Amino acid sequence: MKGFSTRMLARAGIISAMYIALTFLVFPVASGAIQFRVSEALTLLPLFYVEAIPALFVGCLLSNIITGCVIADVIIGSLITLVASLLTYLVGRFIKSTPLKILLGGLPPVLLNAFFLPIIWYFAYGSLDYVYMLQVAFLLVSQGVVIYLLGTAVYFAIAKLCAKGVKVFYATNVCASEAQEGKDEDCRS
Repeated sequence: MKGFSTRMLARAGIISAMYIALTFLVFPVASGAIQFRVSEALTLLPLFYVEAIPALFVGCLLSNIITGCVIADVIIGSLITLVASLLTYLVGRFIKSTPLKILLGGLPPVLLNAFFLPIIWYFAYGSLDYVYMLQVAFLLVSQGVVIYLLGTAVYFAIAKLCAKGVKVFYATNVCASEAQEGKDEDCRS
């Protein structure tokens, strides 16, 4: 990979800012035992952009700091987002089928958050609001809804803009795969 271009750096900043803004849009339910963090819809962006990996990490880190999470939750929770973003990116690199890419690309943020966040919360805050498996179930549902409904909508919106040649959204690997599938003749790398 070459270095980050100015466009990539700007896009990373926008993704981070969007993550923070979307977190505050639903602030009362963006954190806590039962959470619905709509900013997690952006966790499919690594399927398009490598710069989304650090952008989501920074957005999550700053959101957790601003919302008043304890330091262990801020650091480890944000690292979970970083690892999930990297795994989602790798899915995008190796899977070419769009439905399979979305399905498998959404699994890391859903599963890692659902199974690890309650453990972090237990050690960071001294207890859980619910039994571990119930907490996991809440997170599986909320993460699944946000990522597979909202995140899929974001995915297709960006893919459509990319196919139309809108340079802000242009992502070489996605446009190339869309062209190979014969979806748009004008979308080539």
